[in-house]
Amino acid sequence: MTGVYHWLRTRFFPPIPDAIRDDVALLRANRVETLTPMLFLMLAATTPTAIYAGVDTVHPIVRIGFPVTLAIIGLLGFIFLMHNRGRRMSLRRARRMIKESMWLSGTTGAMCSSWTVINWMPAPPSTHSYYAMIMAMGSLATAYCLSSIRLATFINLLIGLVPISFLMLTSGNPPEIAAGTSLVVATIFLLRMILQQHDQLIDLLQLQHQMRDLAHTDPLTGLANRREFDMRLDEEIAKGDTSSPFAIALLDLNGFKPINDQHGHAIGDGVLCELAERLRRACGDHAVVARQGGDEFAILVPAGSILLKTSLADHVLSALAAPYRIGGRSIGVGAGIGTASWPEHGDSARKLLEVADRALYAAKAADREKTSSVESIGRVA
Repeated sequence: MTGVYHWLRTRFFPPIPDAIRDDVALLRANRVETLTPMLFLMLAATTPTAIYAGVDTVHPIVRIGFPVTLAIIGLLGFIFLMHNRGRRMSLRRARRMIKESMWLSGTTGAMCSSWTVINWMPAPPSTHSYYAMIMAMGSLATAYCLSSIRLATFINLLIGLVPISFLMLTSGNPPEIAAGTSLVVATIFLLRMILQQHDQLIDLLQLQHQMRDLAHTDPLTGLANRREFDMRLDEEIAKGDTSSPFAIALLDLNGFKPINDQHGHAIGDGVLCELAERLRRACGDHAVVARQGGDEFAILVPAGSILLKTSLADHVLSALAAPYRIGGRSIGVGAGIGTASWPEHGDSARKLLEVADRALYAAKAADREKTSSVESIGRVA
């Protein structure tokens, strides 16, 4: 039994990779926001016909009250979605919309299904096709609009079509049995399409995520690249508060070219990868470390980071001081570093990079062969 449950869960509700979970939520919410306004309008528009077609012997709360309630829900939903159209979809809003869609689709589906079944029972057989048609069209249209949210789709089809299909298949009336069979087949076909669509969506988002990573990641070291660093720096400046400064650092290796010349590029790449790992460990989650190109690296220490309470240059350079063990060889390499702080040294990315770059070149000009701190130089405008 457990094996069957596991198979059903992985087949119909496969886990979404963590890397694209947020992207999936945003896409689902945007699709729901785009498709459901007309669904709400259709729900409200069918109210007069539903009231007119209700069986007189059915209690007014069901015969009239249910359609009126659904019409109010439809109108309010349509107005709400149209009012928020064009508003930026945040992750928090997307997740809330997905939860509300599942709850609302289940509630309205239960009301529609209950109205259909209760009216079907005392209705003349000649009118059964009407109830089956309105329930089938409503459930299939809702399933299409919510197809990006698998659970909501399954709940809607289960609540909406299973009861009416059961009544049709057990009616003893050949035309109704044939119609019920066709409805079941159409539902299975729709579910298959939804599952295939979801799998294709996941594959597409994973590919986009990989392409985005390639565009913003240095392929050799796995660090952020120049594009990512510049983007994060611009974001930090845009949200900057003069009472919450942040800092950047530019780092360049001393004597790296002779390593490539004497030991080969494979050893040189190994040094760069080991240096990147040391920088990653030294900064942790408290800074953005990027490779600018060649043997040049950059560090962004955002506002509020605990690294701002330390001597940034000394902290970084101490992590690089030990010799590098690459391919069984011990290789020593020095580094220069220049730092700049916002807003003390500039209020733009260009100005901050210029200050840090001048400090770095001053360190290089000092021709220090050993790893050394030049944080004091980094403060020179």
